Amino acid sequence: MTTLITGAGLIGTAFGQCALARNEPVVFFDPEPRADFIAKRLGTGDAPQVRGDVRDLPKLIETIGEHGCETVVHSAGIIGGKVDAMMYSALQINIQGTMNVAEAVRLTGAKRLVHVSTFGVYDMRRADVPKVMGEDFHRGHGRAYGNSKACKELILEAYRARYGFELVGVRPANVFGNGHFWSGSGGGSKVHELMVAGAEGRVAKIPANQLMANEYIYSKDIGAILDAAATVPQPDRQFFNAGSGVLTTFEELLAAVRRIHPNLEYEVLEGRPGHDRDTVLDLSESKAKLGWQPKYSLDAALADYAEEIAAVGAF
Repeated sequence: MTTLITGAGLIGTAFGQCALARNEPVVFFDPEPRADFIAKRLGTGDAPQVRGDVRDLPKLIETIGEHGCETVVHSAGIIGGKVDAMMYSALQINIQGTMNVAEAVRLTGAKRLVHVSTFGVYDMRRADVPKVMGEDFHRGHGRAYGNSKACKELILEAYRARYGFELVGVRPANVFGNGHFWSGSGGGSKVHELMVAGAEGRVAKIPANQLMANEYIYSKDIGAILDAAATVPQPDRQFFNAGSGVLTTFEELLAAVRRIHPNLEYEVLEGRPGHDRDTVLDLSESKAKLGWQPKYSLDAALADYAEEIAAVGAF
């Protein structure tokens, strides 16, 4: 069995590591796949890479058919404030691209679609926002990113209901790890800047809107839950939370990084401040139905992160 991974970034390669560990071949589908990045992340240069855009339905169909892919892990997309900055193109990539992935799965007869969503899908404008967020809370928070993710989930639910392929979606908290952040993850980029600046002995440059409290999850934990989503028997729900269940303030994050790089200093760039998150993800459904729970504490994740930077460099 072979899996097609749309998007060859931090999350896609994190899943790829897990798939290869159980001897499942993977194929990356990305508009600009970085062979050096993929090889370092996976520890091998043998994973095929197809240069393609999820807005290109014929290319998706051709790639799935040519490689005999029975599973598709859809991680490609534009994230966070970058969706607002390039809204028309970003919504095409996020929404039309997801429709194309679903249609390609239907037309090729692939068995399962695993979709990477986000904890940003929840509607945080409501007065009844819980402190511990379950998967059944209202979706769509009014801005382009969260609304596009809600739209994607609804489209995929409709496709599954009509055509019957297997669907499992994962809603990660703020993912961090040794990767590139072209798609727009502000939180992941912030942690990367702190870790790389600490390793290089320079002052970290932190955007003003990234000083908020947030819920983080290490890339290896995301790889593990996506691997579970791709391999467990179809559960009785489609979407699952993936986080740490812990809110971390910027000061706590900084202190954790300084336990590795004690002399780290940072500078705040001009800009609007961000808003603290005051809700954490409920992980009980993920534990019960996917058999998954995070393995890395913040300290353990940052220590592993530092070891990877020392071994293969920062991306």
